[in-house]
Amino acid sequence: MTAMAGCLPDTLPFATYDVFTEQRFSGNPLAIVEQADALSTAQMQTIAREFNLSETIFVQQPDDPAHDAKVRIFFPTAEIPFAGHPTIGCAIHLALKSAPETDFETAITLEEVAGLVPVGVSRHGETLQAEFRAPVLPHPPEHGALPDVGILAAAVGLDPETIGIGAHRPGLWQGGPSYLYVPVRDLEALARARPSEPAWTRAMDIAAADSIYLYAPLPPGQGADFRARMFSPTAGIPEDPATGSAAAIMAAQLRAAGVLQEGETRLTLHQGVEMGRASAIGLRIVTQDGALAEIHVTGSAVPVSRGRICRPD
Repeated sequence: MTAMAGCLPDTLPFATYDVFTEQRFSGNPLAIVEQADALSTAQMQTIAREFNLSETIFVQQPDDPAHDAKVRIFFPTAEIPFAGHPTIGCAIHLALKSAPETDFETAITLEEVAGLVPVGVSRHGETLQAEFRAPVLPHPPEHGALPDVGILAAAVGLDPETIGIGAHRPGLWQGGPSYLYVPVRDLEALARARPSEPAWTRAMDIAAADSIYLYAPLPPGQGADFRARMFSPTAGIPEDPATGSAAAIMAAQLRAAGVLQEGETRLTLHQGVEMGRASAIGLRIVTQDGALAEIHVTGSAVPVSRGRICRPD
């Protein structure tokens, strides 16, 4: 391919996928940039700003040839050590390159900043599915504190009495990224939530975090256990249609609420509904002696576009 007009000769191939969905133009969009070994951190950040999606993932040669790829993940504003929807989307993309037309079950290992992330990927007919094991178990963050309910409610434009669902109380947890978890009483309150200043900045300063993850219980028959929304405007993400890392870290929030059984618990989370980009995230949590032992996140992805992008000067 000849270089695009005004571009340096060494353009880079990219693809976009919609993740945590089986339908194009829903779920969470992801940009995957390949052959990124020679890119500097500044160049990666420039490309991530250009795509301006929740995350962009850059694929490099692995440090260990037994693995499939080394990857780096960027918000529009900063690099992050781990994220769920880039992990799911990139693993499905790499698996499809190896077997584009056939059904398969395979394992992809990604070297992420947070650690090795094994991903099982399968294709059966038109359905693509991936499941990864979280590289870090969630824990309270070393920095920051949980804001009180009044500040949290004001930060998302709600009244304090809408915060809390039985044993579910607000929490602050980290597992790579850190999130403020805010349970709200019903879907109506969830739909009304919006980042609201100056309380938003005050809550983020107290928690030393960038993001608030709200969730509400779904009634039976809705195909999921909770519906969620995630706001992170200071990271360049006004609202995220699907947040795999937050789903994984939510295991700590659920454990604190006392709703996890010993052994395996399976849940489904819906997100992005209020944005018109409905997403479905599967969560499989294993507890042993009351402690979190394993966290697995499952989702689908569909390819949307491919092309080449100029290397930043």
